[in-house]
Amino acid sequence: MKTPVGSHVVDTRTGRLGIVMGHEGPYLQLRPYGGGKEWDVAPDAVRYATPAERLSAETAYADARSRGEVP
Repeated sequence: MKTPVGSHVVDTRTGRLGIVMGHEGPYLQLRPYGGGKEWDVAPDAVRYATPAERLSAETAYADARSRGEVP
């Protein structure tokens, strides 16, 4: 799947939601919602995140921010 930069996807190997930051060789580069260290994943190991998964990630990030756990 040719996944556009900025897409919200789920790494099916780990279940982590990430945002596509770019393409490097045969891999997609994903960054966690809200920032963090990027990781590489094969394009056939991702699927688009559902609206519920995106909302869950946004809520978890907002909660962590309110507790001062992220900048």
